[in-house]
Amino acid sequence: MGVRCCGGSWLARLGCKRPSSFALARLPFRARNGKTVGMTGPRVFDLDQSVAFLRRADPVLAEVIERAGAIEVRPRGPNPFQALSRSIIFQQLSGTAAGAIYRKFQALFGLEGEAFPTPEQVLPLDDETLRSAGLSRQKVASIRSLSEHFVSGELGSEQFEHWEDEEIIAHLTRVRGVGRWTAEMFLMFHLRRPDVLPVNDLGINRAIMKRYGLDAMPKADRVKAIGEPWRPHATVACLYLWRSEDVKTP
Repeated sequence: MGVRCCGGSWLARLGCKRPSSFALARLPFRARNGKTVGMTGPRVFDLDQSVAFLRRADPVLAEVIERAGAIEVRPRGPNPFQALSRSIIFQQLSGTAAGAIYRKFQALFGLEGEAFPTPEQVLPLDDETLRSAGLSRQKVASIRSLSEHFVSGELGSEQFEHWEDEEIIAHLTRVRGVGRWTAEMFLMFHLRRPDVLPVNDLGINRAIMKRYGLDAMPKADRVKAIGEPWRPHATVACLYLWRSEDVKTP
């Protein structure tokens, strides 16, 4: 069973899904190739380490982890331009409709499967050609803006590897049509940053309301306060909270 994330399909694209049972797993997150997904380095999360920390830090979240079972996570793709373009295409659309448009967009360049055009290939196409793939005028403008930022060197893999989280958010939100939530999903699921807490995400807020016994959906300040014990492992905490709500991810 997939995971559907509110407002978009980042989680679904990650390939998160519920195993056939809720049996506990010693390695709560495993890649499709059977290897542990945890990555090395100071800027990406190590899943085993994060889970161990969260179990100790928060008894409520520890119970969520106990009940959740294993989650499979698709290894991140190598192409940040593709990841961000896809997030724009999938905004405010069902997975089926967005997937069809995504494939038509690839077909404009004679591509399919995992292949994706470069920003240098996208920019020369006129708006009507891009719209023929099913993109709205607003999304055409967003993808053009994103392409311009990559071609100019304002955005790129090297910058993403060196910038702090808030720097990345600040740069990405200069792109037309990219807001903070989209930038946070990029941090979590493409860059695998370990300590991202999207305080305005509907799925996270709904899970917190239920699991922490709140009378109403929490505001951002309350989410930050409840999530303080999770730091610096908030990303994995959010994965489990989404899972507890059976949120369908991209």
